[in-house]
Amino acid sequence: MEKNKKDLGVFREAAELFDLPGDVVAGLPHVELVGNSQFYMERHRGILSYSQEEIDINGDKMIIRVKGAGLELVSMTGEALRIRGTISQVEWVD
Repeated sequence: MEKNKKDLGVFREAAELFDLPGDVVAGLPHVELVGNSQFYMERHRGILSYSQEEIDINGDKMIIRVKGAGLELVSMTGEALRIRGTISQVEWVD
């Protein structure tokens, strides 16, 4: 736990020094949810599992799980992905 706190401090200092958002410097995923019908994520590491009810996305240090109905991967590049459908839940799993 202590190491994680030190890492966060280093990332915060670097972000301030270069005037960048902390999540960008730390390499953390950027997630956007538009209503309950669209999910957007930057800095993903790929899809781990996929169905119309649940999609697991590798977020490097965590798994992001999108749950719902009629879920569909609309677009995916090496950097970003977009999901649409009826989204009922988004979970962060360690």
